[in-house]
Amino acid sequence: MSTATPQRTGGVVGTRVRRHEDDRLLKGLGRFADDVNRLGQVHARIVRATVAHGEVVRIDTTAARTLPGVIAVITGADLGDIPPIPIRLPRGDEPEGCLQPILPDEVRYVGEPVAVVVAEDPYTAEDAAELVAVEYRELPVVLDASDGPAATRMQAGFGEVTAAFSAAAHVVELDLAVGRHAAVPMEPRGLVAEYDAATGRLQVWGATKVPVFNRNVLARMLGMSAEQVRLHAMDAGGGFGARGEFYPEDLLIPWLARHLRRPVKWTEDRAENLVALNHSRQQRHRIAAAFDADARLLALRDEITHDNGAYLRTHGLLVPELTVGMLPGPYRIPAYQAVLDVVLTNKTPCGTYRAPGRYEGTFAREHLLDVAADRIGIDRAAIRQRNLLRPDEIPHVRPLRALGTDMVLDAGDYPALLATALAKTSGWRDEVARLRARGRKAGCGFAVFLEKSGLGPHETADVIVEPSGRVRVHSGGTSLGQGIETVLAQIAADRLGIDHQNVQVINGDTDLQPFGLGSWASRSTVLAGNAVDLAATAVLRRARSVAARMLDVPEDLLEHSGDAFAFDDRSVGLGEIAAACAPGSPYLEPGTEPGLAARRVFEVDHMTYPYGVHVALVDIDPGTGHVAVPRYLVAYEIGKAINPTLVEGQLRGGVAQGLGGALYENFHYDEQGQPQAATFMDYLMPTATEVPGLVDTIVTEDAPSPDNPLGLKGAGEGGITAAGAALANAVRDALGLTGAVGHLPLSPQWICTELGRGGTACG
Repeated sequence: MSTATPQRTGGVVGTRVRRHEDDRLLKGLGRFADDVNRLGQVHARIVRATVAHGEVVRIDTTAARTLPGVIAVITGADLGDIPPIPIRLPRGDEPEGCLQPILPDEVRYVGEPVAVVVAEDPYTAEDAAELVAVEYRELPVVLDASDGPAATRMQAGFGEVTAAFSAAAHVVELDLAVGRHAAVPMEPRGLVAEYDAATGRLQVWGATKVPVFNRNVLARMLGMSAEQVRLHAMDAGGGFGARGEFYPEDLLIPWLARHLRRPVKWTEDRAENLVALNHSRQQRHRIAAAFDADARLLALRDEITHDNGAYLRTHGLLVPELTVGMLPGPYRIPAYQAVLDVVLTNKTPCGTYRAPGRYEGTFAREHLLDVAADRIGIDRAAIRQRNLLRPDEIPHVRPLRALGTDMVLDAGDYPALLATALAKTSGWRDEVARLRARGRKAGCGFAVFLEKSGLGPHETADVIVEPSGRVRVHSGGTSLGQGIETVLAQIAADRLGIDHQNVQVINGDTDLQPFGLGSWASRSTVLAGNAVDLAATAVLRRARSVAARMLDVPEDLLEHSGDAFAFDDRSVGLGEIAAACAPGSPYLEPGTEPGLAARRVFEVDHMTYPYGVHVALVDIDPGTGHVAVPRYLVAYEIGKAINPTLVEGQLRGGVAQGLGGALYENFHYDEQGQPQAATFMDYLMPTATEVPGLVDTIVTEDAPSPDNPLGLKGAGEGGITAAGAALANAVRDALGLTGAVGHLPLSPQWICTELGRGGTACG
């Protein structure tokens, strides 16, 4: 039997096929968490802390319990000895007492759950929750990370940093800050849980991002075996790193379903979402670079303060680890040192949000390079071209670790992509000149970035051919809007030689695929895609073996064309072969399992590193300080684009979110720790009016990764990673600043202040 990898026959990979998801979503046939209803269900409402830090002295539930229609009011005393929520990616150096409990007796941020009400309908549940009276003994509040003690300190680096700074011809140092942003998905969280007392099985709908992890955690916390718990992934109105992690509600709703022996449904409202879902970003960087007389980097150092909010949630120290590990970017840096203090404050806990750690670090590094270029007297592009790693220096082993893996920059030509992006946008300077001639404050900025993708250690996929000829794929990845159903269908179809529309992809069902790790860290296409390709290859090999017996010819004489194997004028299709794999079939080898199917695991021990360039043109209204972004470009190296349209969509969506963090979005608190952005009246996000009408993209496939068979790199985060940096550099150019912008977001008030310093006050 041949063990060589079959040649592809489908021609589907690399084409712009329509998204499989769109047929149901555009027709209103998607199934989201709030669409799930179970017979006899009741509704839950969470009672949340109204103080930022305080001891829970007493919870009076009398009025709530007596309200008609109320079934139960649960406090921490009812839960018993349930442990706090564990970290999904533990490093081993997490500080003691940092994990979030389910219903605590000491609250640490406004919005923390303290009780839960269950009623026959959601309106009664909400009314009853307002009747729960919680008495607190308020405790001191820490809101500024610079005022709080570090929960832990992280350090990373290499080379002789002190000596490099001592010998430098030029030293540039900046103090920069990134505000507190959040994913704010279109769809808030929702869960439905149902317990079957007869079988002892618990089913949960709505946890989509990492369902196998969530299932295992839930089972342990409830004292159940993992096989007794089934999680169903749903359609999701965006995830972006935050939605789908394990939160207190992910324990409370299933616990209630088992306790009450009735299905329980919970749907979060927007006010809850803004104070309960993970926040992210908030960091301060004191970053410095040392250069020689020719503007070549000698060393980079950074002192970082990371405000993580009240607890370490499931992401643990992932965001600060990515900050220090990825900060050097795609540059040749002989010496590097980063020290990062993780501080716990009385704010909503932080976690990952699209390009965690890299959005912040890229802003700090790329803004530093712009300021350094001006101070040294060198072109802003030239300082980068001089310091970017060259193709002959790749693969580049960097003595750092990110997400527990060694950093090996696997393939790329960073200078070439920068040159391509700048050539594409060379005419933008003429537009800047025209805008300035009309009295506008206009400018251009760009930023180069390095991303990471394809985090292991593994992903699993099943490929199953039915007698009808249709193919099912059971993937450990999950669909959060990124188009994974389409991509995996294309990969399977391309390998099997069939129409991609004959492939059905089922993601995130813990019964159908109990070994998956989920979708996060731009890993879905790289890991799940290669797992599907391996499984489809195994299916094809078995199909050839069975077809040879069906046609009574040697395997090596069969030709695979389309969905069939042929010899002379005789052929059998995949559906016929699948039918011939029924139990007792004479075409099956003795002792083999029936069916035409295969499960395969794709394993990888380190990540792959895509990269790109963002270029922005801004037009500032000197009368209001409003920043318009009429032009934007993202150039991105993808390795291999399974579906170029989906890659471009990922990049454009990322730009919209990155623009929000650069110019609009910011969570802030008053002196008592009360959130001041608890509705969309106060938490500003860009609308279709503010986002560039067309984000230009250049998607290149010049540097496929050598670390996976398909040569893939991830695309999920490249559209946002450098948006803050590019926009900050463009605004700095427009305002003619000699120093740094100082912080993100760049509000109209701040811009008006800067214009006033330059003699042009907003009016």
